[in-house]
Amino acid sequence: MTHVFRQAAATPDRPAIIMSGSGRTVTFGELEDASNRAAQALRALGLRPGDHMAILMENRPEFMELAVAALRAGVYFTAVSRYLSAEEAAYIVKDCGAKAFVTSKPYAEVGGAAARAAGPGCRSFMLDGENADLASWEALRDSQPAERIEDETKGSLMLYSSGTTGRPKGIKRPYVEEPIDGANPLMELICLKMGGMRSGDVYLSPAPLYHAAPLAATLVSLYHGATAVIMERFDPEGFLRDVERFRVSHAQLVPTMFVRMLKLPDPARAAHDVSSLRCAIHAAAPCPVEVKRAMIDWWGPILLEYYAGTEANGVALCDSHEWLAHPGTVGKSRVGPVRIVDVTGEELPQGETGAVYFEGGQDFEYHNDAAKTAGAYHPKGWSTLGDIGYLDVDEYLHLTDRRAYTIITGGVNVYPQETEDRLILHPEVLDAAVFGVPDEDLGEAVKAVVQPRDPARIGENLAEELAEWCRKGLSRIKCPRSIDFREALPRTETGKLLKRKLKDEYWAAAGR
Repeated sequence: MTHVFRQAAATPDRPAIIMSGSGRTVTFGELEDASNRAAQALRALGLRPGDHMAILMENRPEFMELAVAALRAGVYFTAVSRYLSAEEAAYIVKDCGAKAFVTSKPYAEVGGAAARAAGPGCRSFMLDGENADLASWEALRDSQPAERIEDETKGSLMLYSSGTTGRPKGIKRPYVEEPIDGANPLMELICLKMGGMRSGDVYLSPAPLYHAAPLAATLVSLYHGATAVIMERFDPEGFLRDVERFRVSHAQLVPTMFVRMLKLPDPARAAHDVSSLRCAIHAAAPCPVEVKRAMIDWWGPILLEYYAGTEANGVALCDSHEWLAHPGTVGKSRVGPVRIVDVTGEELPQGETGAVYFEGGQDFEYHNDAAKTAGAYHPKGWSTLGDIGYLDVDEYLHLTDRRAYTIITGGVNVYPQETEDRLILHPEVLDAAVFGVPDEDLGEAVKAVVQPRDPARIGENLAEELAEWCRKGLSRIKCPRSIDFREALPRTETGKLLKRKLKDEYWAAAGR
């Protein structure tokens, strides 16, 4: 793997980072100097290889500066979601054992709470100002030399799960001393070998950088000499505008972004030239079959799908041609065999649905949670991300849902993803969540909560219209027995549906 220092030596004046909204630009030479000063600052604060730091801030160049600094100082780097409450953010900064914490002025209140929770063993800072809890990061950084630290060694991301099934947990890989230009095998496989990224390309990142996939892909693009255009926040027409404006060659998205763009008015979709795109990588959730077909029809066979997690314990990949031959697949494993097992841990044959495990991937642990770590591993050493799926006759993996969201209704397993995919295809639906709710006769009943495209339709006969839509495409047991409406569903900025929040609400209302 190459590195920012190599790009800075070869083309110091070429843009490394361009902020889509503000236009703020950082060259490779400037990124190299700033990340070196930041690494020097970490050493001045006493951080050594294997120590931890955390940040909480919006998408901005300093986010990547600090990531590059941590990863050249041998430090575990934890990025905290800027959408967390003060209590939630404080939990992560304390739990990860951060010895340094950096936030920004818009998050001074939440950052201050996190700094106080972390205690005196963590030195806490802020960009664009300072207060009683947070010193000036710029003052410390700018006082340091721009030379590389003498003891450079490769650090690691230690990001936290989204907390869809309880408190988020840090996903940690063992510290191993490596050169700072050592490979990131999974992201290099996705971005380079499959996506064809090369020096001089332009990568567009529309998602929050605190999430594993956008952060890792942006780092890989910078390390290999591509310019990273970073959106402050995703906007469907703004994304199309940026592809045209910056002649973007690569981007990484999630299925909800596809849905938002497909539901733009036809003139808005047609107004922008996206012909520069050579690869649109997508992940985070299975993409409804008809949504993906529509995207391939629109952009051409440039979609590259992968299934993996922050745990980096394995990866399945498929290009558009493979997907068209195996509609609905998330790909074929590129690391080791995928194993499908039943509730007893016994391996199932092709075509049968069960828990999905990877064999031969990297080891990982959930920080400070030995029980959850043990629960992710099979007695044979395979590891799982908690998903349910099956293998087709050609060993392509198909996901049905998260194990935690399987609905058992009348003794039959129902996987909500299929029902959600059906609902999202209705022209009046912008978003949908399906889960089980308590039912005296069936144990659980299938419930749908829908965000309509036009909120004015809430209260009309839309529920029956959607129920009939489901009955026309699904067996009755998969159809929702009741449908409620919300103006918005709880999703992370990266598009992950926080179904637990909805499910907990309904189960609590039922006294369960």
